[in-house]
Amino acid sequence: MTTSQRKTSSAPKGSARASSSPQKQQIQAVSRIPIVEVSPQLLDGTCPVKATINESFPVRATVFREGHDKFAATAVLVDDAGNIVDQTLMRDVAPGLFRFEGWLTPQRTGAHHFYIQAWSDPYATWLHNAEIKIPAGIDIDLVFAEAEIIFNQAIKGTPARSAERAIIKDALNVITKKRALPEVKLAAARSAQLQAALAKYPVKELLSHSAHYPVFVDRERALVGSWYEIFPRSIGAKQDPETGQWISGTLRTAAKDLDRIAGMGFDVVYLTPIHPIGSTNRKGRNNTLNAQPGDPGSPYAIGSADGGHDAIEPALGTFEDFDAFVAHAHKLGMEVAMDLALQCSPDHPWVTEHPQWFTTRADGTIAYAENPPKKYQDIYPLNFDNDPEGIYQEIKRILQLWVSHGVSIFRVDNPHTKPVSFWQRLLAEFRQLHPEVIFLAEAFTNPPMMQTLGTVGFHQSYTYFAWRNERQEIEEYLTEVSHESAHRLRPAFWPTTHDILTPYMQRGGIPAFAIRAILAATGSPTWGIYNGYELVENIARPGAEEQVDNEKYEYKPRDYAVAEHNGMAVLLTMLNDIRAKHPALRRLRNVTINPTSDEKIVSFTKIARPEEAPDGHGDAVIVVLNLDPYASREASVYLDLSPFGISPRWDNGPLLEVTDEMNGQTYLWNEAPYVRLDPHGQVAHILSVKVLP
Repeated sequence: MTTSQRKTSSAPKGSARASSSPQKQQIQAVSRIPIVEVSPQLLDGTCPVKATINESFPVRATVFREGHDKFAATAVLVDDAGNIVDQTLMRDVAPGLFRFEGWLTPQRTGAHHFYIQAWSDPYATWLHNAEIKIPAGIDIDLVFAEAEIIFNQAIKGTPARSAERAIIKDALNVITKKRALPEVKLAAARSAQLQAALAKYPVKELLSHSAHYPVFVDRERALVGSWYEIFPRSIGAKQDPETGQWISGTLRTAAKDLDRIAGMGFDVVYLTPIHPIGSTNRKGRNNTLNAQPGDPGSPYAIGSADGGHDAIEPALGTFEDFDAFVAHAHKLGMEVAMDLALQCSPDHPWVTEHPQWFTTRADGTIAYAENPPKKYQDIYPLNFDNDPEGIYQEIKRILQLWVSHGVSIFRVDNPHTKPVSFWQRLLAEFRQLHPEVIFLAEAFTNPPMMQTLGTVGFHQSYTYFAWRNERQEIEEYLTEVSHESAHRLRPAFWPTTHDILTPYMQRGGIPAFAIRAILAATGSPTWGIYNGYELVENIARPGAEEQVDNEKYEYKPRDYAVAEHNGMAVLLTMLNDIRAKHPALRRLRNVTINPTSDEKIVSFTKIARPEEAPDGHGDAVIVVLNLDPYASREASVYLDLSPFGISPRWDNGPLLEVTDEMNGQTYLWNEAPYVRLDPHGQVAHILSVKVLP
C-alpha cells in the first residue's frame, strides 16, 4: 500500500469513524426522594404529550424513599409563561408498588409542561407513630412535643388570616395544654379539619423534583367532533334523461345540503378532494381501468391542465363558491375539513414542473402507486428523498392557502406512506403558525406507525374500530385507546368510510348500522359517518370490503326521504344530541368496562370529572349495547362501581338512579342489573346516572 493510499484509508478528523468512540453517558441524578418511571412522556420526554383544554389527564410515577417515614407527591402543570395552572396531590394506586397517580386539567391552549414534586411528610409520619404510641402509653410527652414543632412549622407556611391557619392554631392550643388528656390531644391532632388544612398547606421536608415533561394543549375540536363526509360533486348531480350524460353537482349545490347535515347535530363537514382530476389512466366505475365518456374519475387522482392541489375542479365551481360554502358551514356552527392527498395524476403540473419529485423506474417511466396486488395506475406517489425541501415548502404553501380560505381541519390521506420526519417538521411548524388547525391521520397501518404519527403531532387518527365487532375485542380496544395510548393518539371512530364496508355492516342490515353508530358515538369523543349512512348503503363490490358503485368513481345523488322511514336519521340526531348534553361522552381517558353475562352485550361507564364539566358537578353515563344485529339478548350487567366511589349493597337495594337518554325511562339499579335488548327495537341503553344516598 502506498503512502497516499494509506492516507486515503484513514478516517478524516470529525468523520463518522473518528467520532465512533463511546461518548460519556449523561446519568440522570436520582432525587432525594426518588421519582422514577414517570408517565406520560413521548420519545424520552422530548416530544409533547397530547392534552386538550378542560380534559383531565393522568400523571403517574413510582415514588419511594428509604426507611419508614411517610412521604407525599404532587403533580404540577405549568404553562409556557412559567405559571402553575394546576396541581394535584397524587395518591398511591398500587400499594406496595408505590405507584402514584394524579390528574391535571389544563384551562388554556398552548405549550405546557408538567413535573412531579415529592417530599418527606413529617405530619403523616408523626400521626402514624402517635396512633401507635399514645394508646400504648409510650413517650407521650415526647410525641406531643414533636407535634408542637411540626404545627409551628405548618403555621409559618399557611397564609395569614386563612381558615387553615386558624384550624392549625386551634389544634396546637389543645396539644400544648398540660392538663389535657392524651386522648383529647390526639383527637385534636388528627381531626378531619386539621388533616384537610395540612393537605392543602403541607409541611414539606427533603423536597424533590422530577424532570419536566412537555405537554401541548389543543382546542377541544382536536378531541371532540361529529363528522359528516361528503363528495360535493354528488350533491345536486343530475343525469340528462335524453343523452344519459351526468352534470356534476357543485359547491353551491353542496352548500344547500349543509342545513340538513347540521340539523342532525354534525359539527364537522368533511370534503373529499375538490381539486382538478386527471384524465390519463382515469378509473371508471367500480375501479375499472376503462373509463367511459362522462365518468368523473377518482378525486384522489389529483391534477390536470386546470391545476393541482391549489386549484378547484372547474365542474365544482370557483374559490368564490368555496368561500360561500365555508361561510354557510360556519354560520351553521360547522367546521370544514378537507382531504389532503399527497399524490398526483400523471397530468398534474408538478409532473412537468418538478419531475424530480417522483420515482423514475429502470425503463424511464414514472412509477405509479401500487400496493401489490393493488395497482393505482391513475396516480403517482411523491418521492420525498429527491428534493425534500422543495416538496416541503410547496405542501406548506398549499396548506396555508386553504387555511386562508377557512379550512381548519385536514384529513390526511395515507400519511403512513410519507416519511415520519416530514410530518414531524410540518406539524410542529403549523403548531406555531396555525395552532387552531387540526390534522387527522387516515393511517390504517401497523400499530407502531399509527402510534408514531400521533406521537409526532397528528391530532387525531382513524383506528381499527371498524373491524372490532365482538365483545372482548371491543372491550380491549376501548381500554387501549382510552388508557394505554391516549397521550399519543386520539381516536376517531368511523363505522364505514368510502373505502370501508366490513362484512358485519354488509350482512346486518339496519340493526348493524344502528349498533355501530351507537358504539362509535359513545365510545369515542370523535366519531363520523360517510354520506349515505342514513340510507343503510350496505351492498359491497364483489371481492372487496367497499361499496359497489363506489362514489369514488361515479356520481351518486341520494334521496334522503328513505332515511325518514328507516329511522336512521332520527338515531343520528339523537346520538349527537346526547353527546352535546353529556361531557362524559366528550372525554377520552375515562372508560371503565362493566362485565356482562352475555357475550353479545357490551357495557362501559364514562365519567367526566367535576373540573371537566361546564357546571362543575361532573357527569356519568353508562352504555349497554346489544352487539347482535339478528336476535334479542338478555344479560346481567356487573357494574364496576369504583368510578362512583361506592360499594355494593349486599341487600340488593338500589344504588343508582339511571335515566335512558334514548327513551326517557328511569330505572333503579343495583350492582348487577338485568337488561334485555332487541336489535329491532331498543338495541341499547345510554344512561345518565345519579348516585342514590
